[in-house]
Amino acid sequence: MNGEFQPEIVLDHICKLGEGPVWDAAGNSILWLDILQGEIHQFNINTKQHSIFTAGEMVGCIAPREQGGFVAGLEYGIGFIDTEKKEVKHFIHPEEGLNNRFNDGKADAAGRFWTGSMSKTEEENKGNFYMVDTDLSIHKKIENVSISNGLAWNTDNTILYYINTPINYVFAFDFNMETGEINNQRVVVDLTHEKGFADGMTIDEEGMLWIAFYDGWRVARYNPVTGDLLQQIDLPVANATCCTFGGTDFTDLYITTASKGMSKEALAQQPHAGKLFVVKNTGIKGTPAQKFKA
Repeated sequence: MNGEFQPEIVLDHICKLGEGPVWDAAGNSILWLDILQGEIHQFNINTKQHSIFTAGEMVGCIAPREQGGFVAGLEYGIGFIDTEKKEVKHFIHPEEGLNNRFNDGKADAAGRFWTGSMSKTEEENKGNFYMVDTDLSIHKKIENVSISNGLAWNTDNTILYYINTPINYVFAFDFNMETGEINNQRVVVDLTHEKGFADGMTIDEEGMLWIAFYDGWRVARYNPVTGDLLQQIDLPVANATCCTFGGTDFTDLYITTASKGMSKEALAQQPHAGKLFVVKNTGIKGTPAQKFKA
């Protein structure tokens, strides 16, 4: 099950908390974040050029905007980022006064932006999960979240999948694409007996979920209908954080990892912790990132 997948190091840069990979098809580039350093990394797989944009605050997630640049969940609210003009413009901060930051987030097929928050000290039940509509209005969807993570929609946009990391379940909600309403929360994958914690997530064309496991040394593919484990990619580092498909035909799986909080001994044993990995030619197609229509 594992032998067919060979993770390769994309480049030798080490992130403290690598996260949030996004494939830019037009630019033939993979983008990813170092949340704690406030960095957006971009690597062109053709030219091998690596650039870094520093936002000046923690960056939890980015999603491409239809009109260019990105919408981002940040340390101090939600904003637009233009990496070429080197600009960060905040437009809303629903958690002002709380010791929180934004974490994972993505746009849906209707062009709305979904992002959740978490306590900077990882205190439980302090975060919330929001939807930002295309008119920039914000709507709280779930309260008392610990670490808002792993987001994906099924192919016909009737189900939203969501991870609240410490609980170690993948939840599903009925999703109304017209209104953005979510309801009928249920558990579709129970990971409570698995090694590590469910972190970031992506979905493939077959509707299967790919989940990165923090302190779990792997990324694994699950069937959300049956809850079954289908495939697994073993990594040489413990802290896998997120994954996304990219490459010319969306069959390359990019995996971000973290090195934060590791002892000198652990770092010596895992010299590649915090690097970006890729598994090329998985034979499985991913889905492109949706764009925020605001």
